[in-house]
Amino acid sequence: MDSAEAPQPTEVRLRGSGGLSLAADHWKPVRGDDSPGSTILLLHGGGQTRHSWKNTGQVLAQRGSDVIALDSRGHGDSDWDADADYSLQAQNRDGLGVLEQIPELTGRHDPVTIVGASMGGMAGIGISALAPTGSVDKLVLVDVVPRFEKSGSQRIRDFMAGNVDGFDDLDQAAAAIAEYLPHRRATGSSEGLKRNLRRRDDGRWYWHWDPAFLTPPIDESTIRTDLLERQAQSLTIPIQLIRGRLSDVVSEQAVRDFVELVPTVEVVELAGAGHTAAGDDNDAFTTAVLDFVDR
Repeated sequence: MDSAEAPQPTEVRLRGSGGLSLAADHWKPVRGDDSPGSTILLLHGGGQTRHSWKNTGQVLAQRGSDVIALDSRGHGDSDWDADADYSLQAQNRDGLGVLEQIPELTGRHDPVTIVGASMGGMAGIGISALAPTGSVDKLVLVDVVPRFEKSGSQRIRDFMAGNVDGFDDLDQAAAAIAEYLPHRRATGSSEGLKRNLRRRDDGRWYWHWDPAFLTPPIDESTIRTDLLERQAQSLTIPIQLIRGRLSDVVSEQAVRDFVELVPTVEVVELAGAGHTAAGDDNDAFTTAVLDFVDR
């Protein structure tokens, strides 16, 4: 898509649980025909921000959808929680509140499709299960299932914790990401990192999320996994699982286990992508989502 023609989002504020103010980008649909499009809520992964959905949001809006990309609590431009409550339960409450506010934002009352990556996908399962009947019509899980590989998850936390003290400059941050994601093609520019990093008074660049997010949540246990599985089993809406074939978080066995649990799930694999599937191969990822949403 030509950047000059790409729809641009409007930053909006939404009300989260406990009075938190949540930031979001809203892409209004570009109407090319009489098709109504969909309403799509994008939920990013842990340590990311709403800006990770930029290209996907543009394409979905270009195809006629209302798209809302949310900064999760403690991430991006959303408020940090005073009690450092970044549990899935808190994210579910935020998401349910956002669903109630979407008609006011878009002027539409149709069901919402939720696309959630990693942490956002786990929240998406809970939100879809807890939402009033008919308010969510489809769910896309981006490289996440209830029973994921703990070693891959720990590698993510190690990367985040290892850089919590910030970077000297953007090039140093880009080098750290390149080492963490060796399969991802380098863009040649570190300017895009400004969407996820902030320069503080000490001159260093820091990830734009609350470091307290790394505090192990009290529900990080088998209890949470079992709850997610029960919630996933309870869903009657279409579910798509997009897995990065290079992922060390969602294994092939984990996919088989999830399909056994939820036989109706549609599985798509992206050959050149890892856990950060949407960013690793955005064109293939967006094509898969478009196909699923359009159907």
